[in-house]
Amino acid sequence: SRNQHDDAGISGFQAFVTGLASRVGVGNVAGVAIAIGIGGAGAGFWMWLIALIGMCSALAESSLAQLFKVRDATTGQFRGGPAYYIEQGLGQKWLGCLFALALIVCFGLVYQSIQSNTITLAIQSALGCVVEDAICQNQWQSYKHMIGALLVILTAPIIFGGIRRVAKIAEMVVPIMALIYILVALAIILMNITAIPSIIALIFEKAFVFEAAGGGLFGSMVSVAMMQGIKRGLYSNEAGQGSAPNAAATASVKHPLDQGMIQMFGVFVDTLIVCSCTAFIILLAQMPDNAANLSGIQLTQAALESHVGSWGQYFLAIILFIFAFSTIIGNYAYAESNMQFLKNNTKVLTLFRLLVLGFVYFGAVVKVDVVWDMGDLTMGTMASINLIAILLLSRYVFVLIHDYQSQLKLGVAYPIFKLDNHPKLKQKVKSDIW
Repeated sequence: SRNQHDDAGISGFQAFVTGLASRVGVGNVAGVAIAIGIGGAGAGFWMWLIALIGMCSALAESSLAQLFKVRDATTGQFRGGPAYYIEQGLGQKWLGCLFALALIVCFGLVYQSIQSNTITLAIQSALGCVVEDAICQNQWQSYKHMIGALLVILTAPIIFGGIRRVAKIAEMVVPIMALIYILVALAIILMNITAIPSIIALIFEKAFVFEAAGGGLFGSMVSVAMMQGIKRGLYSNEAGQGSAPNAAATASVKHPLDQGMIQMFGVFVDTLIVCSCTAFIILLAQMPDNAANLSGIQLTQAALESHVGSWGQYFLAIILFIFAFSTIIGNYAYAESNMQFLKNNTKVLTLFRLLVLGFVYFGAVVKVDVVWDMGDLTMGTMASINLIAILLLSRYVFVLIHDYQSQLKLGVAYPIFKLDNHPKLKQKVKSDIW
């Protein structure tokens, strides 16, 4: 490949952790808690199922993003994603623009609010301001505005630094934060190892069965567990949404499928490992009497506190801050690439960055239901467009898979993709990268 040592791209690992920075975050902690709180233990089954399906869509969308990536005329760096493969592969510029606009609103604005909102809730719980105390609640109104301002101050220099700065920060932070959280969860699981078989059985049982006084509630409660598991699973691993391919496209690799497989592993880590850790922490816990009044992350904090003591509240608040903050910068990286697809203009990009900071502040001061509802709506729009595009472009994915497997069968240790060997595909790709 012409780009295997190209300075225009970040490394495959940096692209992986940039994608993981956006995947591993609030959805793994607060999203799982919301899913279980509303849909019960059965929501965990549907999160696992959506992860297995998502691994396939992650392979397809990230491989396509690599194949159809372009070189930025101004910076010379690689960029790409669904908007780019929709335009080139399907020849539908308008649909690519529609997807880019949906992603910009979803990841650049709405999802940023979810991250900052969850950070403030975690700090509120750690400070003990969850109870209905008038003095505490009045003080909290001032605190959350201060937290919002602090998040803006921390975010601004990073997003104004561009994708390379985002990648460097993600490369340092994401593996450490994910490892710490997983180790704590594993310690809790080992402490309760005898209860694990019954918890797993409960997850499978409640995925399809709900004991209710009225038999008519059966279908509705199963659908609640299913819907919450699918929604929070999709929000967490992002597979099929068309977000992670924006990071995957920026990598320099020898074959498009290389990055596709790496991003596929990212879905496995995110949902089947990290989300499962959160689910077990909650389901193994002795929850407090006020659990019904807790929102998202606060439910996970209460569960962790029941396992390890009061320090669990502060520990998770810190971990969550790192999770959510890395997701803010990872989300911005996706949105920036799509802003450049629509209008590669420095002044427009600057105005957009300021708007992003505004939504970071907005999320910190509004109610949790508002930002999650906005997130579900924009996520659905993105995923619908992207999944249709993947289906229509699936023949190119099979070409890449066949090319990769053929080279492996010939004994090539590290397959190299050469576009010249695929004349029909060459007519679609608008770059000389491959």
